[in-house]
Amino acid sequence: MSKVYKYLLLSILGVLCGVSMNAQTESAHNSYSPYSVYGIGDLYTQGSAYNKSMGGVGIAMRNNQYINYLNPAAVTARDTLSFMADFNLSVQNKIFTQNGKKSVNNTFNISGLAFTVPIYNKSAFIMGLVPYSNVGFDFTSKERGSNLPVTGFISRAAKGSGGLYQLFAGAGISFGDLSVGAQALYYFGKIDKDYTYSMQAASSNSLYTGYEVDMNAFTGKIGIQYEKLFSNGLTVTVGATHRLKTSLNGHIKDYQLSSLSTQTDTLRYSLDTLGKNRAGVKLAGETGVGIAIRRGDKWRVEVDFTFSDWTKSNLDVVPGLASESNSARFSSSKAWSLRAGAEYIPNKNDIRYYLRRCAYRAGVYMDKSYYTLNGNAVKSMGITLGVTLPIFRWYNGLSLGVDIGQRGGTTGSMVKERYVMFSVGVNIHDIWFQKHRYE
Repeated sequence: MSKVYKYLLLSILGVLCGVSMNAQTESAHNSYSPYSVYGIGDLYTQGSAYNKSMGGVGIAMRNNQYINYLNPAAVTARDTLSFMADFNLSVQNKIFTQNGKKSVNNTFNISGLAFTVPIYNKSAFIMGLVPYSNVGFDFTSKERGSNLPVTGFISRAAKGSGGLYQLFAGAGISFGDLSVGAQALYYFGKIDKDYTYSMQAASSNSLYTGYEVDMNAFTGKIGIQYEKLFSNGLTVTVGATHRLKTSLNGHIKDYQLSSLSTQTDTLRYSLDTLGKNRAGVKLAGETGVGIAIRRGDKWRVEVDFTFSDWTKSNLDVVPGLASESNSARFSSSKAWSLRAGAEYIPNKNDIRYYLRRCAYRAGVYMDKSYYTLNGNAVKSMGITLGVTLPIFRWYNGLSLGVDIGQRGGTTGSMVKERYVMFSVGVNIHDIWFQKHRYE
């Protein structure tokens, strides 16, 4: 690769990283769901378009053609002379149903950027930026006041936006069939929530309550993979990961205003350190295990299971993170996820038929969220499909994926959330670290 082209590509990646951070910070709704009203919002499904099109697996995945940051040890599954980068976009389309009423929402986001380079011999470095959680909701309701001629109609509104983002950097090394790795994780972001209680009559006060929560945290993640090739041509890989729990740092701005005509009075205003005079807010740790079986570059299957305990996160007691509704009581709980996926490539080296060189994928999953609603577990399940279209040479390609699923239900105060999510990933690969044999 020429130096001009190399520097141009690095510049493009830098711009994309800046655009990604700016878009995720400034976007009104990175995601939209009534379930994101609680805690730090909806936890983002980790992984690139490659992982997501296989149900979200990756703990035991080793593939030198794609970046897999779900297990820090997987970074060693790469060509020793290559530079690799992955840039992802996502589109979410959701339909919500409750008490016979329906609503629709669509969002578009830059959903991640990662790159990896070799360090020395069988070791490699990886770095990236991805969303971790998303907050996005907008509710309105109107009812008759108890004294209609005086108060008029009473309107209630709730709005929220923001989320947390994850910056990670790590490295891995292989010792024969065993690979180990570690990542440093930095979480940062802001959540805004506003609640309005207003009356139609001009002589009645309107009440505005708001929270602005700035958060950051630092933690780490370790991973291990063991790969064994058997005489029948099958390769079996087992993997495990563990992310350490950590405390959230930052500040909470808590305010309440009363407004009448052109006059506004401050009823409450405070700026407090997150966790001060409280037990502190924590991000739960997570443990995951997985097993994968493959035959060369022809096909592969994998099953993963992850578990995390949020019961001691204290999200239930912190204003701005806890539930503000008496009818919808959220509580932190234990979360788990079961995922399975498969990939099939008809003929990776076919020079006659392009479609035989494409990689086709499918997957299924079932998740239990880190909270309950009025004591009921909130679960989601879905199926995924995807394909990678080879482009140019090496392992460059365009990965496309779709996730079709459902969360929640229609019993009690639950909301049935049906969704179709599309993901697009650009896989960049080139040889950068080859010594020149001739000047």
